[in-house]
Amino acid sequence: MHRMRIRQWAAIVLPIVLAAGLVAGGAQLRASAGETPVAGTGGDRTVAVTEYDLGDTAFTDPQSGTVSELRAVVHYPRQLAGKLPLIVQAHGSWWACDSQDAQRWPCDAGAKPFPSYLGYDYLGAALARHGFVVVSISVDGINMTSFDYGDRARLINKHLDLWRQLAGGHGPLEPALGRLAGHVDLGNVATMGHSRGGKGVMWQASDKHRTEVPAGVRIRAVLALAPVKFDDPEGDNSDTLVTRIPVAVVTGTCDGAVGERGQEYLDDVVGKTREPAYSVSLAGANHNYFNTQWTPPSLFGEDDSTCPERELAPDTQQSALTTYAIAFYERYLHGDRSYEPVLTGRTPIPGVTSTTRVVPQSR
Repeated sequence: MHRMRIRQWAAIVLPIVLAAGLVAGGAQLRASAGETPVAGTGGDRTVAVTEYDLGDTAFTDPQSGTVSELRAVVHYPRQLAGKLPLIVQAHGSWWACDSQDAQRWPCDAGAKPFPSYLGYDYLGAALARHGFVVVSISVDGINMTSFDYGDRARLINKHLDLWRQLAGGHGPLEPALGRLAGHVDLGNVATMGHSRGGKGVMWQASDKHRTEVPAGVRIRAVLALAPVKFDDPEGDNSDTLVTRIPVAVVTGTCDGAVGERGQEYLDDVVGKTREPAYSVSLAGANHNYFNTQWTPPSLFGEDDSTCPERELAPDTQQSALTTYAIAFYERYLHGDRSYEPVLTGRTPIPGVTSTTRVVPQSR
């Protein structure tokens, strides 16, 4: 969550109203595709990378009316065999456009959408080498026009519905991703959300909202990365209470945007959860370095650390997240219990000092 972005929100009330008219002409659907080999390590797979883009106004939220893009980058094993688990990633609040003068969605002032969704490419490639299909979605329209966390959850669900269509061999993703049609297991899906996206994935997987997930899709693991945590109304955590799905929370001790409030998601489920909940606090980690597009020297990149004298280097912070995320998804999507010691802290994450916590499932 970007401090400058928060200050700008006071100026976007008018654009919120104006954006409601952007869908009058209907969504323009277009798709782009390409594959880029990424060398694997340790005998792992080679990775293919494909983007799909259905346009800046392709989705109008049926509940809120918020207009969003349907844009994502997909990392997946080049050599496909059988059905693979799907992981959907969602970034948090940042500049929606590549000009700070832009005030509307789609971007005005000659600006283009900001590519926050590409900031987890390092993680997508690593997970793809472990046999996952990883979709990192763009959330710029919501960042420009909406305060509603339900919007973030429903945008994830819309992407999942597109993947459900693809699994049937049809739909707008087929031109770009047709070769994946028979290779994605929609009964074995996980999510990751960063910052406001972290609250978004908790909302989407919550006991209260889990029935809104598209039919045939089952969420089996949720990772909240440096997530926002507050209840609205205060004291009512039902919108983000997840007790039926394994949860992992990653926070940093030097996070200058949201601190370590995300640890409260574990507090919420003590004595209630039917599945384990885990957390790891990374000493020296800040908020922005988890996303390479938010990290200097990238455009608008900012070091938000509250302890710059002992902060982690960006690549070290990203490597720690990668190790932890691989362990979590291997455990709950592939069922590989050998990764559980990383989640419990018995096996330390290399190169960092960390503190882990486990909330066991309630008997």
